[in-house]
Amino acid sequence: MRFSVLASGSSGNAVYVENDEHCFLVDVGLSGKKMEQLFSEIDRDMKKLSGIFITHEHSDHIKGLGVIARKHGVPIFANEKTWLAMDSHIGNVSLDQRFQFDMETIKTFGSIDIQSFAVSHDAADPMFYIFHENGRKLVLITDTGYVSDRMKGHIKGADAFVFESNHDVSMLQMGRYPWSVKRRILSDVGHVSNEDAAVAMSEVIETKNTNIYLSHLSKDNNMKDLARMSVTQTLQSCGIIAGEYVHLHDTDANVPTELVLV
Repeated sequence: MRFSVLASGSSGNAVYVENDEHCFLVDVGLSGKKMEQLFSEIDRDMKKLSGIFITHEHSDHIKGLGVIARKHGVPIFANEKTWLAMDSHIGNVSLDQRFQFDMETIKTFGSIDIQSFAVSHDAADPMFYIFHENGRKLVLITDTGYVSDRMKGHIKGADAFVFESNHDVSMLQMGRYPWSVKRRILSDVGHVSNEDAAVAMSEVIETKNTNIYLSHLSKDNNMKDLARMSVTQTLQSCGIIAGEYVHLHDTDANVPTELVLV
């Protein structure tokens, strides 16, 4: 199983996952043209997609969905409430491309099992995904105000995480956003901070070689170096040495990560 974080952040989100039989896209948060470009950068072809999985209906996760769906005829998977919430934003999508993926369930595609789990975000029914194959585990978890014990139970022991590290609390509190937006981000249905993300990471890391991709960084309230430093320091305070067997990686709003093996 291999994956690439194609884009991550408030301007757009998309993650590509493949094995030798199937290839998948989780969210389509940039324009169709930009998504085609990102696929080209990792030398992959959208025509070969086995399915698109949607986490929730916010525009930075579905911006290019309608265009890509119509152009390539790809099956789209989302839960019922998400379908209802995003329907008016994606234009006409054929009924034979619409599939329901219920919360807390598993769908199997050959040797890959894809598991959905609930997160806490201000959307209709937000959920993220875990990819399982041959004992290996890839977790995608962003857009959540906190990481509950139930979430930790689902994601524990992954070999790789695409893990939200959205903001530095001080930068957010002193920044230009109106208080209503700050309150939303800091709430239980907003986004996790660098420190809170790292505490959650410390409770779910189990394997001896774990790769963590710090994702959905705020362009106004965070920086790559700050996120990495904050997460590293918090992990150390929890008894985990980043770089020893936990490897932190950056993601970017417009540049895909290398296609890597899980």
